[in-house]
Amino acid sequence: AKIEQLESVAMTTNGITLGRKLLPLKQAGLNGLNISLDTLVEAKFEFITRRRGHKRVLENIYKALELGFDAVKVNVVVMKNINDDELQDFVSLTKDTKLDVRFIEFMPFDGNAWSRDKFVPYTAMLERLKEHYPSLTKQTDPDNSTSKGYYVEGYKGQFGFISSMSEHFCHSCNRLRITADGNLKVCLFGANEVSLRDLIRRGGDEREILEVVDMAVNRKKKQHAGMDMIAATKNRPMILIGG
Repeated sequence: AKIEQLESVAMTTNGITLGRKLLPLKQAGLNGLNISLDTLVEAKFEFITRRRGHKRVLENIYKALELGFDAVKVNVVVMKNINDDELQDFVSLTKDTKLDVRFIEFMPFDGNAWSRDKFVPYTAMLERLKEHYPSLTKQTDPDNSTSKGYYVEGYKGQFGFISSMSEHFCHSCNRLRITADGNLKVCLFGANEVSLRDLIRRGGDEREILEVVDMAVNRKKKQHAGMDMIAATKNRPMILIGG
C-alpha cells in the first residue's frame, strides 16, 4: 500500500482460491485478510456453503500466516445447533499461531434463513468458553473496534466477539461500505444506499463526491433498528454487500 495516509489494505474472502493469489497480493501491498469459515468439519462446511473446498480454505489460512500478513482473521458466524459446538475448537487454533478468530452473531440478511431459534448471543458464547478456559483474559480494544477481544494465557493468537445484534456498537461505528456496483452504504443493516457510480459517470468531481458522502453520513441513524425489525426489512444479501 503506497497511497499516502493509507495505513492498511485488507480483503474479505471465502479462501477457496486464495492460495495461488496470496504472494502477488502481499507484494501488491495487501497486509490483512478476513477469511470466512463457519466450521472446522468438512461435511458441515459442504452443508453450509453448498460447495467443496474445506481443506483448501484451511491450507490457505496457514499459508497466509506463513507469508507474514500483518493480520489474518477468521470470521465465524455462530448458529445454534449448527456450529455452536465448535467454539472451543476454533479457539484452539490460536494456541500456536497469531490467528485472530472472530465469532459473529448470526445477523438477518435477505436469503440467509435467519431466525431467533438459530441466534446465539455473544454472552452465551463467552460463558461456554470461560468454563473451559479459566485463564481467559479481556483485551483492551482499539477505538472504533467492532470486536470484543480476548485471549487465552500462553496462546499466541486471540479471538473476539462481534455482537452486532445483542450489544450493538453503533455509537462508535466508523464503517462505510461501497458495494461492488458502486453504491455507498453507511449502515450494514440499512437499506438506504447512494450511488457514487452514477455520480462519477456523470463527471462529478471530488468536491461533489465528498458532499454526497457527507450528506449520506449525516443522515445515518443513531443505531440500527434491532434484529427483529432488520429481519422484516428488505436489504441486500451479504454476498451482494461485500466484506
